Amino acid sequence: MIEKFSLLSPVLQALIAGTFTFIVTALGSAVVFCFKKINRTFLDGMLGFSAGVMIAASFFSLLNPALTLCDSIKVNPWITVSIGFLLGGLLLFFGDKIFSKFITKKQKASKRLFMLVLSITLHNIPEGLALGVAFGSVKYNIEGATVIAAIILSIGIALQNFPEGSAVSLPLRREGMSSKKSFLIGSLSAIVEPISAVIGAYLVLKIRYILPYLLAFAAGAMIYVVVEEIIPESQTNKSKDLMALFTIIGFLVMMVLDVALG
Repeated sequence: MIEKFSLLSPVLQALIAGTFTFIVTALGSAVVFCFKKINRTFLDGMLGFSAGVMIAASFFSLLNPALTLCDSIKVNPWITVSIGFLLGGLLLFFGDKIFSKFITKKQKASKRLFMLVLSITLHNIPEGLALGVAFGSVKYNIEGATVIAAIILSIGIALQNFPEGSAVSLPLRREGMSSKKSFLIGSLSAIVEPISAVIGAYLVLKIRYILPYLLAFAAGAMIYVVVEEIIPESQTNKSKDLMALFTIIGFLVMMVLDVALG
Protein backbone atom coordinates (compact mmCIF):
# COMPACT_ATOMS: atom_id res chain seq x y z
CA MET A 1 0.00 0.00 0.00
CA ILE A 2 2.85 2.36 0.85
CA GLU A 3 4.52 1.49 -2.45
CA LYS A 4 1.40 2.51 -4.39
CA PHE A 5 1.13 5.69 -2.35
CA SER A 6 4.79 6.48 -3.11
CA LEU A 7 4.01 6.42 -6.85
CA LEU A 8 1.52 9.28 -6.53
CA SER A 9 2.54 12.87 -7.21
CA PRO A 10 3.76 14.80 -4.12
CA VAL A 11 0.86 17.24 -4.45
CA LEU A 12 -1.68 14.39 -4.38
CA GLN A 13 0.17 12.77 -1.48
CA ALA A 14 0.01 16.05 0.43
CA LEU A 15 -3.70 16.40 -0.34
CA ILE A 16 -4.42 12.88 0.93
CA ALA A 17 -2.34 13.44 4.07
CA GLY A 18 -3.98 16.81 4.72
CA THR A 19 -7.41 15.29 4.22
CA PHE A 20 -6.51 12.51 6.63
CA THR A 21 -5.54 14.96 9.37
CA PHE A 22 -8.74 16.91 8.68
CA ILE A 23 -10.86 13.75 9.05
CA VAL A 24 -9.18 12.92 12.36
CA THR A 25 -10.02 16.41 13.58
CA ALA A 26 -13.63 15.82 12.58
CA LEU A 27 -13.60 12.53 14.51
CA GLY A 28 -12.33 14.38 17.54
CA SER A 29 -15.07 16.96 17.15
CA ALA A 30 -17.67 14.18 16.88
CA VAL A 31 -17.19 13.22 20.53
CA VAL A 32 -19.57 16.06 21.27
CA PHE A 33 -22.37 13.71 20.17
CA CYS A 34 -21.23 10.95 22.53
CA PHE A 35 -20.03 12.52 25.73
CA LYS A 36 -20.53 15.65 27.72
CA LYS A 37 -17.05 15.19 29.06
CA ILE A 38 -14.01 13.24 27.92
CA ASN A 39 -11.17 11.94 30.07
CA ARG A 40 -8.89 14.92 30.59
CA THR A 41 -5.80 12.84 31.28
CA PHE A 42 -6.30 10.94 28.03
CA LEU A 43 -6.52 14.16 26.01
CA ASP A 44 -3.54 15.74 27.76
CA GLY A 45 -1.53 12.55 27.26
CA MET A 46 -2.26 12.63 23.53
CA LEU A 47 -1.25 16.28 23.39
CA GLY A 48 2.00 15.55 25.22
CA PHE A 49 2.76 12.63 22.92
CA SER A 50 2.00 14.74 19.84
CA ALA A 51 4.29 17.49 21.13
CA GLY A 52 7.16 15.01 21.23
CA VAL A 53 6.34 13.75 17.74
CA MET A 54 6.25 17.28 16.34
CA ILE A 55 9.52 18.31 18.02
CA ALA A 56 11.29 15.29 16.56
CA ALA A 57 9.65 15.84 13.17
CA SER A 58 10.80 19.46 13.17
CA PHE A 59 14.40 18.30 13.18
CA PHE A 60 14.49 14.90 11.49
CA SER A 61 11.90 15.64 8.77
CA LEU A 62 12.34 19.40 8.29
CA LEU A 63 15.50 21.04 9.66
CA ASN A 64 17.93 18.23 8.88
CA PRO A 65 16.77 17.93 5.23
CA ALA A 66 16.91 21.73 4.96
CA LEU A 67 20.55 21.76 6.06
CA THR A 68 21.40 18.96 3.64
CA LEU A 69 19.72 20.74 0.75
CA CYS A 70 21.58 23.98 1.49
CA ASP A 71 24.84 22.17 0.83
CA SER A 72 23.58 20.75 -2.47
CA ILE A 73 22.40 24.11 -3.82
CA LYS A 74 25.47 25.94 -2.52
CA VAL A 75 23.89 28.36 -0.04
CA ASN A 76 24.95 29.13 3.52
CA PRO A 77 23.13 26.51 5.64
CA TRP A 78 23.02 28.19 9.03
CA ILE A 79 21.92 31.58 7.70
CA THR A 80 19.26 30.10 5.39
CA VAL A 81 17.80 27.76 7.99
CA SER A 82 17.95 30.40 10.73
CA ILE A 83 16.01 32.88 8.57
CA GLY A 84 13.32 30.35 7.67
CA PHE A 85 13.03 29.03 11.23
CA LEU A 86 12.76 32.50 12.75
CA LEU A 87 10.16 33.64 10.20
CA GLY A 88 8.02 30.59 10.93
CA GLY A 89 7.97 31.36 14.65
CA LEU A 90 7.46 35.09 14.15
CA LEU A 91 4.48 34.54 11.86
CA LEU A 92 2.54 32.79 14.59
CA PHE A 93 3.82 35.16 17.28
CA PHE A 94 2.58 38.29 15.53
CA GLY A 95 -0.53 36.48 14.32
CA ASP A 96 -1.52 35.80 17.93
CA LYS A 97 -0.83 39.42 18.90
CA ILE A 98 -2.79 40.92 16.01
CA PHE A 99 -5.83 38.72 16.37
CA SER A 100 -5.90 39.25 20.14
CA LYS A 101 -6.35 42.98 19.57
CA PHE A 102 -9.38 42.43 17.37
CA ILE A 103 -11.38 40.91 20.21
CA THR A 104 -10.39 43.04 23.21
CA LYS A 105 -13.93 44.43 23.42
CA LYS A 106 -15.63 41.05 23.37
CA GLN A 107 -17.09 39.42 26.43
CA LYS A 108 -14.71 37.12 28.26
CA ALA A 109 -16.55 33.90 27.35
CA SER A 110 -16.82 34.86 23.69
CA LYS A 111 -13.21 35.98 23.62
CA ARG A 112 -12.02 32.71 25.14
CA LEU A 113 -13.96 30.61 22.65
CA PHE A 114 -12.96 32.77 19.70
CA MET A 115 -9.29 32.58 20.66
CA LEU A 116 -9.57 28.83 21.09
CA VAL A 117 -10.98 28.30 17.60
CA LEU A 118 -8.67 30.90 16.07
CA SER A 119 -5.49 29.59 17.66
CA ILE A 120 -6.18 26.02 16.59
CA THR A 121 -7.14 27.09 13.06
CA LEU A 122 -4.11 29.37 12.81
CA HIS A 123 -1.60 26.73 13.78
CA ASN A 124 -3.21 24.18 11.45
CA ILE A 125 -1.88 26.27 8.55
CA PRO A 126 1.82 25.63 9.23
CA GLU A 127 1.00 22.03 10.07
CA GLY A 128 -0.54 21.64 6.61
CA LEU A 129 2.41 23.49 5.11
CA ALA A 130 4.77 21.13 6.93
CA LEU A 131 2.97 18.16 5.38
CA GLY A 132 3.16 19.62 1.89
CA VAL A 133 6.82 20.51 2.25
CA ALA A 134 7.63 17.07 3.69
CA PHE A 135 6.06 15.25 0.73
CA GLY A 136 7.29 17.73 -1.88
CA SER A 137 10.91 17.56 -0.70
CA VAL A 138 11.03 13.79 -1.28
CA LYS A 139 11.34 14.47 -5.01
CA TYR A 140 14.85 15.86 -4.54
CA ASN A 141 16.17 12.73 -2.78
CA ILE A 142 17.41 14.73 0.20
CA GLU A 143 18.80 12.72 3.09
CA GLY A 144 16.10 12.44 5.76
CA ALA A 145 13.29 13.46 3.40
CA THR A 146 11.34 10.28 2.64
CA VAL A 147 7.73 9.29 2.07
CA ILE A 148 7.85 7.23 5.26
CA ALA A 149 9.03 10.24 7.25
CA ALA A 150 6.27 12.39 5.73
CA ILE A 151 3.66 9.72 6.55
CA ILE A 152 4.90 9.51 10.15
CA LEU A 153 4.67 13.29 10.39
CA SER A 154 1.08 13.05 9.11
CA ILE A 155 0.22 10.50 11.78
CA GLY A 156 1.82 12.65 14.48
CA ILE A 157 -0.19 15.69 13.42
CA ALA A 158 -3.36 13.57 13.19
CA LEU A 159 -2.85 12.30 16.75
CA GLN A 160 -2.70 15.88 17.92
CA ASN A 161 -5.73 16.88 15.85
CA PHE A 162 -8.08 14.41 17.55
CA PRO A 163 -8.00 16.08 20.98
CA GLU A 164 -7.94 19.47 19.27
CA GLY A 165 -11.22 18.70 17.54
CA SER A 166 -12.86 17.82 20.84
CA ALA A 167 -11.12 20.76 22.51
CA VAL A 168 -13.09 23.03 20.16
CA SER A 169 -16.45 21.27 19.99
CA LEU A 170 -16.90 20.47 23.69
CA PRO A 171 -16.37 24.03 25.00
CA LEU A 172 -18.73 25.36 22.31
CA ARG A 173 -21.38 22.85 23.36
CA ARG A 174 -20.83 23.72 27.01
CA GLU A 175 -21.53 27.39 26.21
CA GLY A 176 -24.95 26.46 24.80
CA MET A 177 -24.24 25.93 21.10
CA SER A 178 -25.97 22.97 19.45
CA SER A 179 -24.09 19.69 19.05
CA LYS A 180 -24.24 19.89 15.25
CA LYS A 181 -22.90 23.44 15.11
CA SER A 182 -20.20 22.65 17.67
CA PHE A 183 -19.15 19.64 15.60
CA LEU A 184 -19.12 21.66 12.39
CA ILE A 185 -16.96 24.46 13.80
CA GLY A 186 -14.60 21.97 15.43
CA SER A 187 -14.19 20.08 12.16
CA LEU A 188 -13.74 23.18 10.01
CA SER A 189 -10.93 24.40 12.25
CA ALA A 190 -8.72 21.94 10.33
CA ILE A 191 -10.02 22.55 6.81
CA VAL A 192 -6.98 24.76 6.21
CA GLU A 193 -4.65 21.76 6.54
CA PRO A 194 -5.32 20.01 3.18
CA ILE A 195 -5.36 23.43 1.47
CA SER A 196 -2.02 24.56 2.91
CA ALA A 197 -0.56 21.08 2.37
CA VAL A 198 -1.24 21.31 -1.36
CA ILE A 199 0.18 24.85 -1.47
CA GLY A 200 3.34 23.74 0.35
CA ALA A 201 3.91 20.76 -1.94
CA TYR A 202 3.23 22.83 -5.06
CA LEU A 203 5.68 25.57 -4.06
CA VAL A 204 8.40 23.04 -3.29
CA LEU A 205 8.00 21.38 -6.70
CA LYS A 206 8.04 24.66 -8.61
CA ILE A 207 10.80 26.57 -6.82
CA ARG A 208 13.57 24.36 -5.48
CA TYR A 209 15.64 27.20 -4.05
CA ILE A 210 12.94 28.18 -1.58
CA LEU A 211 12.72 24.63 -0.24
CA PRO A 212 15.27 25.11 2.59
CA TYR A 213 13.39 28.23 3.71
CA LEU A 214 10.03 26.43 3.57
CA LEU A 215 11.35 23.44 5.50
CA ALA A 216 12.85 25.67 8.20
CA PHE A 217 9.77 27.93 8.18
CA ALA A 218 7.47 24.97 8.82
CA ALA A 219 9.80 23.76 11.59
CA GLY A 220 9.82 27.17 13.27
CA ALA A 221 6.04 27.41 13.14
CA MET A 222 5.64 23.90 14.54
CA ILE A 223 8.05 24.54 17.41
CA TYR A 224 6.20 27.76 18.26
CA VAL A 225 2.89 25.87 18.36
CA VAL A 226 4.38 23.13 20.53
CA VAL A 227 5.92 25.57 23.04
CA GLU A 228 3.08 28.11 23.05
CA GLU A 229 0.03 25.86 22.98
CA ILE A 230 0.48 22.11 23.08
CA ILE A 231 2.93 21.59 25.95
CA PRO A 232 1.38 24.29 28.21
CA GLU A 233 -2.07 22.76 27.61
CA SER A 234 -0.87 19.26 28.45
CA GLN A 235 0.88 20.60 31.56
CA THR A 236 -2.39 21.87 33.01
CA ASN A 237 -2.98 18.25 33.98
CA LYS A 238 -2.33 17.38 37.62
CA SER A 239 0.09 14.64 36.54
CA LYS A 240 2.59 17.00 34.93
CA ASP A 241 5.43 14.51 35.18
CA LEU A 242 3.37 11.89 33.34
CA MET A 243 2.53 14.37 30.57
CA ALA A 244 6.24 15.18 30.23
CA LEU A 245 6.94 11.46 29.93
CA PHE A 246 4.40 11.20 27.10
CA THR A 247 6.28 14.00 25.31
CA ILE A 248 9.56 12.09 25.67
CA ILE A 249 7.90 8.92 24.36
CA GLY A 250 6.44 10.80 21.41
CA PHE A 251 9.87 12.18 20.52
CA LEU A 252 11.47 8.75 20.78
CA VAL A 253 8.78 7.08 18.66
CA MET A 254 9.14 9.68 15.91
CA MET A 255 12.94 9.56 16.03
CA VAL A 256 13.14 5.77 15.93
CA LEU A 257 10.59 5.41 13.14
CA ASP A 258 12.14 8.22 11.13
CA VAL A 259 15.71 6.94 11.45
CA ALA A 260 14.85 3.23 11.14
CA LEU A 261 12.35 3.49 8.29
CA GLY A 262 13.58 6.67 6.64
